[in-house]
Amino acid sequence: MGEHKQVVPGRQAGISLTGLILVLMVLGFFALLAIKIVPSFLEYRAARDGMVRAKAAGGSPAEMREAFDKFAQINDVEAIRGRDLVISREGASPEISFSYEKRIPLTGRATLVIDYDGTTDPSGVVAEKAD
Repeated sequence: MGEHKQVVPGRQAGISLTGLILVLMVLGFFALLAIKIVPSFLEYRAARDGMVRAKAAGGSPAEMREAFDKFAQINDVEAIRGRDLVISREGASPEISFSYEKRIPLTGRATLVIDYDGTTDPSGVVAEKAD
């Protein structure tokens, strides 16, 4: 009929104190990464939104860069400025691109490097800045 489990006295199931400490250390490490990375990612999203708004504002490249700078000032984007945007006119409308590297210090000698880029080009190709 029904199966009965045998209970063995003195045997406990669960996680040990050492296992709990190890799990908490791993969770703490990932929480530290999230605390350091999320603000950088939010800044990238704001820069990408500013690029889209600058394209929508239209006008000359100087006017688009100025529109981006205004948006960046309001939304606290410090990683790039309007002068860092690459504006190209290959088709009927201009396409705007940017690319930058963000270095996030984790500990004394460990640094996380993230490459961010964005473009309004439907093909997804990020134009390179001419030096």
